[in-house]
Amino acid sequence: MYEPSRQISSFYIAGFQYWDGALVLSELKVGERLRLVPEFDNPHDSSAMAIYRGKTKMGFVPGSENELLALMFFYGHSDGFELRVLQVSPDQKPWEQVRVGLYVTDAR
Repeated sequence: MYEPSRQISSFYIAGFQYWDGALVLSELKVGERLRLVPEFDNPHDSSAMAIYRGKTKMGFVPGSENELLALMFFYGHSDGFELRVLQVSPDQKPWEQVRVGLYVTDAR
């Protein structure tokens, strides 16, 4: 039996204040899907998972959340996950302006 996506984690976008998230902050909608892009060649973290809205890099999945996700992407299971905006809070500190949810999808 098919089940809808299930949230497995939620977090603020890491490094949001250093990338271009502020450029799209006013356009973000709760429920909007964002794109996960592995950066296996990242010199600071080989498990880095960048977060994009279209072509705009917004930041990263926090290091405490990225290792298993990067492993799944490395082995070709990227279609089993989706990332969605849960909360947009422009009045918060930049690193707490966008909270996202990581979901595992039902591929049965």
